[in-house]
Amino acid sequence: MSTYIFKRLTISIVVLVALAAASFLLIHLVPGDPVRQMLGSGATPEAIADVRAEIGLDRPILEQFGSFMTNTFTGQFGNSITLRTPIIDLIKERIAPSVLLISYGVFIAMLIGIPLAIVAALRPQGLADNVIRIATTFTFAMPTFWLGLVLALIFGLKLGIFPVSGYESGIAGFFKTLTLPALTLGLSLLAIVVRTLRTQLLVVLKSEYIEAARARGLSERRVVGVHAIRNSVMTMITVISVQIGFLIGGTVVLEYVFQIPGMGTLLIDAVTNRDIPLVATITVLAGAAVVLVSLVADLIQLALDPRVRLGDPS
Repeated sequence: MSTYIFKRLTISIVVLVALAAASFLLIHLVPGDPVRQMLGSGATPEAIADVRAEIGLDRPILEQFGSFMTNTFTGQFGNSITLRTPIIDLIKERIAPSVLLISYGVFIAMLIGIPLAIVAALRPQGLADNVIRIATTFTFAMPTFWLGLVLALIFGLKLGIFPVSGYESGIAGFFKTLTLPALTLGLSLLAIVVRTLRTQLLVVLKSEYIEAARARGLSERRVVGVHAIRNSVMTMITVISVQIGFLIGGTVVLEYVFQIPGMGTLLIDAVTNRDIPLVATITVLAGAAVVLVSLVADLIQLALDPRVRLGDPS
């Protein structure tokens, strides 16, 4: 087990280093002078020179790369050019709504998706199975921003159950302001959860040990709810971890639609204002989140099934 964990940690570190290097290169691949684009055509040469010195673009490229990598992995991200605020403070202020939104959305997807997948798998090709697959495919096919607007129109403007914009802290404020965007995110992910779990359940329910469990007189609820689900959920965990990039991208759109002050709206503002250090930092952190979630998913799989190992043929 320790060897497997060491290998996964090593791979994650290598990926993070490569990601940080790629983010640095993106800054220097921007056509033209990024500082001039950020300040506008009316900026004086003195102002351009000051900003270039402030963000370190006046130094040799290798020195810039070394400083960027060091600052990234020590958490010293510098200051936002447009907001004149330490980037780490902006991250601390904005990261909670985004993390809560993604977690809430995944929870809703699993809360709805797992029962639907079980119903569909128990009666394959039946009426319930076909209806569930068509409905979840419909929500998956709808653009995230459009689905969010539809839900806001129904539950916000028509029924008045939830607010259509803004964010409030605290448990009550959390459920009040994040339920609509989290429901949008969960419905977008629902088809993946249902189809993945349904497919795996169909395979597991035909296996010999499930037949043996039924032969021992175990109830169908116990056979499905304990034995079948436990051996099917690993694939779903893997798929959801792979979809974290999709979830982060969906969160960026939803935060803008519902005006939630999270990392997504911060990124949009940074791109709009061409705030280079802030864009690079958010890019690295988003990639790091994908790597971290993938690592955690692998460790969860290892805990559920100790046979999981890198390079195992089984």
